[in-house]
Order: sequence, then structure tokens, then C-alpha cells
Amino acid sequence: MALLSCEYYSQSRRSQQTFNVILPMESMPDMDGKVAYSAGPFKTLYLLHGYSGSRNDWLRNSLVETWAREHQYAIVMPDGANSFYLDNEDTGERYGAFIGEELVRVSREMFPLSLTREDTALAGLSMGGFGALRNGLYYSNVFSSVIALSSALITDEVAAMKPGESNAIAPYTYYRHTFGPPEKLLDSVRDPKHLARHCLMKGSVPQIFLACGKEDFLYQKNLDFHSYLKRIGYPHTWWVRSGAHDFNFWSKALQAAFYWLGEETSSKES
Repeated sequence: MALLSCEYYSQSRRSQQTFNVILPMESMPDMDGKVAYSAGPFKTLYLLHGYSGSRNDWLRNSLVETWAREHQYAIVMPDGANSFYLDNEDTGERYGAFIGEELVRVSREMFPLSLTREDTALAGLSMGGFGALRNGLYYSNVFSSVIALSSALITDEVAAMKPGESNAIAPYTYYRHTFGPPEKLLDSVRDPKHLARHCLMKGSVPQIFLACGKEDFLYQKNLDFHSYLKRIGYPHTWWVRSGAHDFNFWSKALQAAFYWLGEETSSKES
């Protein structure tokens, strides 16, 4: 394995941007000390962290390096601050464009990654699950698969918020700053339900692996999104197990999602 930390100037973020990359480039040394290298191009999973997290969360809390080697995936893990991976009209920081356009282009220029949509997937947990759904659907020409774990699908909640209100995470002002005017949120390009309908209409439909633990405080919101996708006929996998909002569940879910990606790839090639 090769693990790299990268920093470059991001035009979308208007600042220096960091991301980690795992490349499944080597085997363990044999008895003669020789190492086998594979040259790529690699299938790629862009993997997003949650609220108050960082690009290092998956490395610290899961076996993501092992899974990258087993499934021969490159994994790109960016920092996303607490942006929900959305473009911010107030600051001009384009986190959505960073994920769906710039990061894909830059990482492909730096590393031996596949250039095809079929080999490119987007995943995340909690806030990153929302970011994966929003940007995977919005940039459906870039990503063929979306893996959304315990997603913070809070658009309906945010849309109903009034000045002075708050929830357990943040006040109205944060959500107004992040999502834009709440009254304009639903049926907009920041609303995953709206984007799912739009993908069906235009015939560009990323496959979705939607997972949530039954004891997760976001379970009902994820169940609602699953029911919505089922109602409009959007193809997806609904993966539910016992579990809370933690890496015990997310590790099991992502491991299952890697096998799901393999099945999706096989079905596309057949």
C-alpha cells in the first residue's frame, strides 16, 4: 500500500486544500524481499468525513487501507470542514464543485486513477453521507455509484427552521450560512430528493447504497429517504443493521459497500 498526504492551492476552496490518498500499489515483500507493484489505472472511491471530522477519520477508525488493497481501489479522502460539501454563496467557497469537479480532476492528474465514470464512486458518513448523495446526484456524469452511511438528510428540518431556532448541533445562523435561505432549500439543487427526481428524468442515475443503523438518531431521516427513492422508482440498496452513529457501524457498512461495488461493476460489464 501507498499512503500519501497532499496539499495544493484549490481554486474552488480559494485556499490551500489537503487530502489523503491510498493507492493499492504493492504486495507484501516475498522471501527475496521483492515487492510487486501494479500500475493502475485504479478504480477510485472519494470518501468524505462527517461534521467536525477530518480527512484522517477513516484512517484512524477503520480498516480502510486493508479494504483498498483487497478490492484494488484507490481511495481519496479530502477535508471538507463543516460545509456539508455545498457551495457557499456568502464566502464564495465552492465545496460542491471541489468534490464533484476539481478534486476528481486534480487527483486524476496526480495519480494513476481511472478516467471513467464507471470506475468512480463517492461515499461518506453523516454530513459526508449527505455530501455524497448531493454531489453524487448533482454530478451524476462523474460518479456512477454513491455510498451514503448514516446520512445527515436534514433538508426538511432545515427548511422549516426560523431565525433564533437551533437543534442539538448548531443554530439557525449556521444552517442559513451553509444551506442558503431555508425557504428556498426544498426542490433546489441542494435537496437530494429533488436531485434524485432530476437524475431519473434525464436518465443519468448513479446507483445508491444507503445504509443506517437502527439505533442511529438519523435512522428515521434515512428511512424516509429510502421510502422516497422507492416511491419514485430510483434503484438503490437499503442496508440496515443494528447499530448507532459510530465507526462500529460505519466500518461494517463500508466493508459491505465494497462488495456491493464489486457486484455493481460486474453487472455493468456483463
